[in-house]
Parts: sequence; structure tokens; C-alpha cells
Amino acid sequence: MTDGSPGAYGEPSPRIDGSRRPTLRASNPDIDKAGSMTTSEQTTARRTAYALTALLTGMGVLHFVKPEPFDALIPKALPGSPRSWTYGSGVAELGAAALLALPRTRRIGGRAASLLFLGVYPGNLQMAWDWRHEPWTKQLISLGRLPLQADLVRRAELVHRAG
Repeated sequence: MTDGSPGAYGEPSPRIDGSRRPTLRASNPDIDKAGSMTTSEQTTARRTAYALTALLTGMGVLHFVKPEPFDALIPKALPGSPRSWTYGSGVAELGAAALLALPRTRRIGGRAASLLFLGVYPGNLQMAWDWRHEPWTKQLISLGRLPLQADLVRRAELVHRAG
């Protein structure tokens, strides 16, 4: 045998190139290179990466085009001006979007997006608190954002795991 298949006593036979490294064969063609995701899950992760890229790009640009609504979300306990935090989070969103857009950096982009979504969660809490006396429609929006943020973290982690 010259393909690296096990020879006598389980030792790999010499390969054509003379090495004794075994040839790796996947027992299930649906399993990806990491050995944990099916092709369907990989496709879902890739589509999720595209969606997160679009979301983060849009929101990142909006932080610079119309920063006022974002300024209001910055908790007052944070040092510095709200505008600097708004611009900083806009840069972070655009950076995470860029990482997610490229297959080569998608894994780190998924983790960056996940951390970003966790980092801006206090702003969502601030919004829910600030809008507690607003009409019920605004309260519903502010409260509805809280569980949606958890879903964004879950999706970003899916992209990270898929690499």
C-alpha cells in the first residue's frame, strides 16, 4: 500500500512521497474541516456572516452620519464625552464588519462582533431605562432590543466557530 493506509500492525505504509504520515479520510462527507459542523451549518454561518457584515456596516456608518441618537445611549457613568464613545463604537462596528466580510478573517470577526455586541449592551439597558416613562410603543422597542442583542451574540459566535 502506498497511500498511507495502515499497514501491518497499524503502522502507516510509506506514501508515494516516501513519508509515513497517514492519509486522513473523513468518515462523513458532511463534516467540515473542524470536524464539528455540517455543510448546512457552514452555509448558515456564511450567510450569517454576510448579514452581520451588512448590519454592522450600516450601523457603523450611521454612528458618523447621525450620531445624536447614539450619544443618548451612552451611560453617564462612562468617562469622556458621549460623542467620543459614539464614534469609537462606530469604528468598532466598521472594523468588525470588515473582519466578517473576508473569509480569511471571518473567525476573528465573529469573535470581535460577539464582544462588540456584549460591549454595547449597557447602551441598550440605558435606553430601556431612559424610555421607561415613554409611550408603550417606545418602551416595547427598548425592551425588545435586550433579547435581540443576545441573539446577535449567539449568531456572531456561530460565525466564530465556523471559522
